[in-house]
Amino acid sequence: FSGVLSAEVLRTLLELQEELAAIKVRAPTSGKEVTLKDVCYAPLNPRQPTLADCCVNSVTQYFQNNATRLAMTATQTDGKKTGTADWRDHLIYCV
Repeated sequence: FSGVLSAEVLRTLLELQEELAAIKVRAPTSGKEVTLKDVCYAPLNPRQPTLADCCVNSVTQYFQNNATRLAMTATQTDGKKTGTADWRDHLIYCV
């Protein structure tokens, strides 16, 4: 994996998502503070969504938008071969 599917790019995407989720602005006409949860698509909780309810379509969702999960590795044995499974293996398995 390289280019847009490198660990560095995925970590940067996670950071960007966190920054975007934290943005707060004031509506010009009402003066009300508006955040992502006020405008996001939240099909499972449309009336009173929290940030966790927002539907995020991103490759980082395969890791629950969590840098710790992205960095996880596991020892895997396939017959006589033993190796380490990492984010690449997880992504291939999910896709």
